Amino acid sequence: MTTSDTVDVPNTPDTPVESGPTFGRLGLPQQLVTALERRDIRSPFAIQATVLPDALAGRDVLGKAATGSGKTLAFGLPMLARLGLTARRGPRAPRALVLVPTRELAQQVSDNLAPLGQAVGAQFATVYGGASMGRQISQLRRGVDVVVATPGRLQDLISQREVTLAEVEVSVVDEADFMSDLGFLPVVQELLDQTRPDAQRLLFSATLDGEVDTLVRRYLKDPARHEVKRPGDDAPPAEHLAYSVAFRDKVPLTQELAARPGRTIVFARTQLGVDRLTENLQAVGIKAEAIHGGLPQSARRRALEAFTDARSPVLVATDVAARGIHVDDVSLVLHYDPPADHKTYLHRSGRTARAGAAGVVVSLLLPDQVGQAKRRFRQAKVDPQVSRVRPGDAPIAELVASGVPVEPVERPARESRRPHGGPGGRRPRRDGDRPRRDGDRPRRSFGEGDRGRRDDRPRRPAGERDRYRGPGEGSRGGRSDRPAPARD
Repeated sequence: MTTSDTVDVPNTPDTPVESGPTFGRLGLPQQLVTALERRDIRSPFAIQATVLPDALAGRDVLGKAATGSGKTLAFGLPMLARLGLTARRGPRAPRALVLVPTRELAQQVSDNLAPLGQAVGAQFATVYGGASMGRQISQLRRGVDVVVATPGRLQDLISQREVTLAEVEVSVVDEADFMSDLGFLPVVQELLDQTRPDAQRLLFSATLDGEVDTLVRRYLKDPARHEVKRPGDDAPPAEHLAYSVAFRDKVPLTQELAARPGRTIVFARTQLGVDRLTENLQAVGIKAEAIHGGLPQSARRRALEAFTDARSPVLVATDVAARGIHVDDVSLVLHYDPPADHKTYLHRSGRTARAGAAGVVVSLLLPDQVGQAKRRFRQAKVDPQVSRVRPGDAPIAELVASGVPVEPVERPARESRRPHGGPGGRRPRRDGDRPRRDGDRPRRSFGEGDRGRRDDRPRRPAGERDRYRGPGEGSRGGRSDRPAPARD
């Protein structure tokens, strides 16, 4: 029989259960409790308090909770507790698998769990597209216990016989509904079929309909169902506004709103649209960064770090970033281009009004987009009034004035792992080295001609970039920015 546990939380599911059970009382091993305390994590969130007993007992778990509710520790802690019982050393196949839809989420899961894994001797590897496959292969060959992966890159490594899932005894599918939206579920099924038949399955999703329900029925055996609800879950706890604008006014209005104090995420439909809009914002002095599936992972990570630290308080993104970006204090989400459906609208809008904070969601609509947008709002259970505005109008001025500044945080400079200055550096000439003569072929640094080595190399004009662009995670034309499953 499937047990169901629904918890109503007064404020948000992000609030620790102060008067409830501690991690130790929930049955977590002491070394993990100590590791959590060292990170000043002492009380479980609601989803963690409800999931941990069943997951620690080895049951399959189906969790339904909003993004940012603490799901990572809810599945990560029981997974680490199980691996810690039989810690291994040396080259070995992974015994735990975490599947996520995006690179950013893969890195966040690893960043949160890998330090805790050290307490039980569990080694992590992150596997996703856009990063060095050779480095990932080297890490896997040394031996790991947990693989956090996007489905496409993991499938590539399995086909090259660099990793096997035959010994996986705990498998996690996170953000299953978003995985379905991206078309990853057929690949997810192929991967789960390669794990042990008796493996424990933990699946977390914000919605459980459609293909997600098929995944649940096929792979989860008598799952314990846990759901964390909060007031306003049916509609994001944010103020939703919509404005009808002329095409010529879209960029000036976006510039006004992006200059608003505080963190802002602007969503555009295509990668080319993100690049152009970012350049427009930067041209008027707004510190903005772009993030989309066509950028190298290093550029995406730098953009996310700059946004998280508020050094660049504006992030311009495609829908591939609607999930996987977990940054608090985002005060404004701006739909520069309307989303494809109401689910995407909710995913985008969920980047603001997190952890009980206030937030504003603004949609800029061309006149011929208003009718479809109203249907999308009804499906999303929000009801913004659509009014006509122009740059400088009172509603826009009020929005700009209501922004709350955030203080930028400067990250310490990273030390280079390479001697003599790292990439592009040149070792000092030693005694006996032949001095350079006229006619010698000059050595090239990475910034002077090595294509693909640096992300700050001069960029081609927008019209030329499309002609030289190969296939990537999304389309640069007018099509939707949806990554192909095997590319990530």
